Amino acid sequence: MPARNGRWVLWATLLLTCISLPGNGRWKVLGQDPALFLTTTTKEGYDMRRVDITPLEQRKLTFDTHALVQDLETHGFNKAQAETIVSLLTTLSNVSLDTIYREMVTQAQQEITVQQLMAHLDSIRKDMVILEKSEFANLRAENEKMKIELEQVKQQPINETSRIRADNKLDINLERSRVTDMDQEKKLMEATTEFIKKDTKTNSVISETSNKIDSEIASLKTLMESNKLETIRYLAASVFTCLAIALGFYRLWKKQ
Repeated sequence: MPARNGRWVLWATLLLTCISLPGNGRWKVLGQDPALFLTTTTKEGYDMRRVDITPLEQRKLTFDTHALVQDLETHGFNKAQAETIVSLLTTLSNVSLDTIYREMVTQAQQEITVQQLMAHLDSIRKDMVILEKSEFANLRAENEKMKIELEQVKQQPINETSRIRADNKLDINLERSRVTDMDQEKKLMEATTEFIKKDTKTNSVISETSNKIDSEIASLKTLMESNKLETIRYLAASVFTCLAIALGFYRLWKKQ
C-alpha cells in the first residue's frame, strides 16, 4: 500500500512540474532539460487542403476521471489535489490526442490527399506532355537549323575545292599556253634561222650562178664578136670573089 501511494505521489509530482503548451503541435516540460523529452512538429504537405477532423470537444478520453479522482482520494490526496492531478492528466491526454490527430490522417483526409496528389500528377503529366512537345519542336527546329548549317559548312569546302581546282586548271592552261607559245616561238626562231641560212646559201649560189652566167655571156659576146668579124671577112671575101668572077665573066663577054 505505501509503495502504491508513493507511485501516485511520483506521478502527481511529475504532473505538477509539467505545463503543456499547445500550439503548432509542440509541447515541452518546464524545469527539466528539453533534450530529455521528445519534441514533435507538424509538416504541411504540398497543395494540401485542411480537412476537418474530430473536434476536441467530441473526443472521448480513454479513462474515467471521476473514478480516478476517487482513487486518488483513497490514496491520501484531498479532493482539490486529486481534481488538479486529473485535470492535468486530461489536459495532457488532450494535447497528446491533438498531436496524434495532427500527425496522423483520417481515411477521408487520406482519400482527399490522394485525389489532390493524383490531380497534381495529372497536371504535372499534362505539363510534361506540353513541355515535351514544345521541347521536341524546339529540338526539331534546332536540328533542322543545325542540318542547314552543316550543309552550308559541307558546301563551303566543296565550293572552295572547286574554286581552287578551277584556278589551278586556269593556271595550268595558261602555263601550257605560255609553254606552247614559247615552243612555237622557238620553232619560229629556228625556222627563221634556218631560212636565213638557206637564203644566204641560195644568195651565194645565185651570185655564183650569176657570175657564171655573166662570164658565159661575156665569153659568148667575145665569141660572137669574133664570129662576126669572121663572117664579115667571109662575106667580104665572098663579095669580092663574086665581083671578081663577075668581072671575069664581063671581060670575057666583052671580048667576044
